[in-house]
Amino acid sequence: MTVVGLFGLSVRDQALEADVQTGLAAVEAGLLDATKSDVPFITEAAQHLVRAGGKRFRPLLVMLASQFGDPYAPGVVPAAVVVELTHLATLYHDDVMDEAEVRRGVASPNARWGNSVAVLTGDFLFARASHILADLGPEAVRVQAEAFERLVTGQILETAGPRDGNDPVAHYLDVLGGKTGSLVAVSCRFGAMTSGADDSVVDILTQYGERLGVAFQLADDVLDIASDSHESGKMPGTDLREGIHTLPVLLLRAQAEAHGKPEDLALVELLDGDLADDERLSEALRLLRAHPALEQARRDTVRYAQEARATLAPLPEGYAKSALIELCDAVVHRAG
Repeated sequence: MTVVGLFGLSVRDQALEADVQTGLAAVEAGLLDATKSDVPFITEAAQHLVRAGGKRFRPLLVMLASQFGDPYAPGVVPAAVVVELTHLATLYHDDVMDEAEVRRGVASPNARWGNSVAVLTGDFLFARASHILADLGPEAVRVQAEAFERLVTGQILETAGPRDGNDPVAHYLDVLGGKTGSLVAVSCRFGAMTSGADDSVVDILTQYGERLGVAFQLADDVLDIASDSHESGKMPGTDLREGIHTLPVLLLRAQAEAHGKPEDLALVELLDGDLADDERLSEALRLLRAHPALEQARRDTVRYAQEARATLAPLPEGYAKSALIELCDAVVHRAG
C-alpha cells in the first residue's frame, strides 16, 4: 500500500499506483511547460503557484477516472493539465477579489505583483488551457466551456449574494455547485472521456465528481472552524476573519433568525464585528465549535460524500473504484 495524492489516498494495486504516479508526474511536467513564456516575467508569475505545490486533486481524479477506459490514451494527461491550469487561474482571480495575502504558504500573486498582474496572469493561464484543449477536440471544448460558464456564474452569485426572500443556505450550495463542483465534475468527465470509457460510465463519474466537489468544499468549511491545526491549508478562522459566510455560519444565522435565542444572536453579533482581534476570533471559534450549526454542517458534508459514493454503485468493482470510494471516506474523515 502506497500513499499518493489527496488526503493520503492509499492505492492498493501496484499497477494502478504506477499509472497514477506516472500520470501525475507527467501532469507536473505539463504544467511547467504550459506556463512558460518567451517573457521571463510572465513565466515567473505564471509558475508562482505551480511551484508552490498543491494537492493536485483534479488531476488525480482525471487519472483515476481514466482507469475505466484506456489510461494510456494520449488525451488523458493533457486533459488533467487543462483542469489544473483552469483551477490555478481561478486562484489568481479569487485572491484579487478576496484581497488575500498568502496562498499555499507563499505570498499571493496579487500581494507580490499587484492586482493587475495577478488578473492578467490568470487570463494567461486560461489562454494556455484553451490552447491545450483545442487539441482534445470540439466535444472537450464544449464540456470545458459549459463548466467554465458554471464556474463564473457561481462566482457571480457568490459576489451578488442571495436575492431577497431566497434561502441563503440553498444559495450557498448553488454557489458551491458552480464554483467547485463544476470543475471537479469535469475532471472526472475528462478522465473517462479521453480514455474512451462508455458514455454511461462518463455520466456516472461526472455525477460523482459534482457531489464530491461540493463535499470537499463543505469539509473545508468545517475545518476552518473545527481544526486546531493547518489541516485545511489555512489558519483556523481564516474565513471568519475575512467575513466569508461558510455553511456553519449560514446555518447559525438561520437558527438565530428562526428562534431568536439570545446566545445565538450574541454570536451573530460577534461574527459581524471586527475579528481582526485574536481574542475575539478565538472566542468566536470556541462558541461555534460548541454550536449545533457546526454538527449540522458536518452532517451535510457527509450527505454529499455519501451521495457521491452511491453514484459509483453501477461501476465494475476494482481498485480504481475502491480509490474513488476512499476519497469519499477521506472527505468525511476531514470533516470529523
